[in-house]
Amino acid sequence: MRTFRNPVLPGFYPDPSAIRVGEDYYLVTSSFEFYPGVPIFHSKDLVNWRQLGHVLDRPSQLNLDHTIPSMGIWAPTLRYHQGLFYMITTYVDNNKDQHNFYVTAADPAGDWSDPVWLEDAPGIDPSLFFDEDGKVYYTGNRVPPEGQDYPKHMDIWLQEIDLEQGKLTGPKLSIWQGALKVGHAQEGPHVYKIGGWYYVLIAEGGTGHTHAITIARSRNVTGPYEGHKANPILTHRHLGREYPIVNVGHGELVETQHGDWWMFCLASRTCGGYYRNLGRETFLTPVKWENEWPVVNPGKGVLELEAAAPDLPETKWPQLPVRDDFESAELSLIWNFLRTPRGEFWSLTERPGHLRLRLKPEQLTEISNPSYIGRRQQHLSFRAAAEMVFKPGATGETAGLVLIQNADNHFRYELKLKDGKQVLQLIVRSRGDEQLLASAPYPQDKVQLKAEARGQDYSFYYRADEFGSWTALHERADGRVLSTDLAGGFTGAYIGMYASSQGAPSTNYADFDWFSYEEIE
Repeated sequence: MRTFRNPVLPGFYPDPSAIRVGEDYYLVTSSFEFYPGVPIFHSKDLVNWRQLGHVLDRPSQLNLDHTIPSMGIWAPTLRYHQGLFYMITTYVDNNKDQHNFYVTAADPAGDWSDPVWLEDAPGIDPSLFFDEDGKVYYTGNRVPPEGQDYPKHMDIWLQEIDLEQGKLTGPKLSIWQGALKVGHAQEGPHVYKIGGWYYVLIAEGGTGHTHAITIARSRNVTGPYEGHKANPILTHRHLGREYPIVNVGHGELVETQHGDWWMFCLASRTCGGYYRNLGRETFLTPVKWENEWPVVNPGKGVLELEAAAPDLPETKWPQLPVRDDFESAELSLIWNFLRTPRGEFWSLTERPGHLRLRLKPEQLTEISNPSYIGRRQQHLSFRAAAEMVFKPGATGETAGLVLIQNADNHFRYELKLKDGKQVLQLIVRSRGDEQLLASAPYPQDKVQLKAEARGQDYSFYYRADEFGSWTALHERADGRVLSTDLAGGFTGAYIGMYASSQGAPSTNYADFDWFSYEEIE
């Protein structure tokens, strides 16, 4: 029996939405304050995914200037109808006001259109449903029109939408308010028509430990909807905080070309206690139908780290190399910026075979667009390294590696000037308070920096070149500072390269010859 490993998209890939088009599967996830936005993936077997690009990859589509951590792009839905792909999502601003929009493309790899912003579309987590009679419906959540009976009590609503005009039309209809009266934060609705029934699948319980997936059905798209007596159909909140997979929710149903059903959802793996450095990841689990209701992972009812693979031809894609030598004309799709990149602060051509980062005054501690390029941490234990050439020319100029959860929670592994001499230093910033963990003189301009995580023990090393042995700058730092449980928010840890002049103008730059990332078994 062929098996697969969960999560199928490890690392910070939350709120999965997936579709099948013929024998091809496509999937998108949330991206929050990171740019480009909404990564999009392709698979033939539901397990092995390759990234096609990002849906929102132009500043005209996505302005994230000054977006605070964990705001930005929430919970996209991907749909396909008559040759056109649709992605609909919410941009949440710093005041937590919601702005819903959709974009379209004939090719899921892009280019995607500029946003169509929807008026009078309250709430978050929009979805589209194309009915058989040609009508299209928008679903989302909102504060109930009659008011909230308890904190975070939300209403799932439905309204017809005219996609040609980019407008909602007709009445807004409340169709469901979840399975439990205390099951707050009803959100993430998806409507499906399966057999003679319309189903609305939602998340409730909040995206933390009490997260859950529930379902209701109706003979009419507008309701009334009857909740399933077996709700929730998937949750881990009853398994306790020592179970290795937690906060399961936000599901999406997909039928294969052979008539089998599967569910994608988000969940987190814990590490070193109830700490979730990687954020919310994308998991896969089978679904069977009994009495016209779905049963998730029959006989077990939980997500598994290893399970029987879908009955589809296994299609593996070329693996990303462990090392990026920056020899391409474009950045690899794994790399992201913090917020929409402003200014010409990076280059792959000024020094061929290198990533050049120009020092910007913006700092990692600010809600800004610093000179930073990073990728997701995808494994509980990993090794990341880079070779950098950098000569700080003034006090305050700094460059190196960073491991970041957000502006107030990160590690900075930097080369800088101190009292006129070059030093390597490791700073941990936790809830806005900084501590110097280690420092060592380093007079040379070329350095290889390495960070290793074994669970929550994070260690930092350096050497002059590949012929030397690694020297420990600091070992077994507490990695829990990178967990959402201490840092807050909805994202996951990133690892990247960084350069800053810390408020002062500068023409200096750091050149990175390569960057490597690999799992430690």
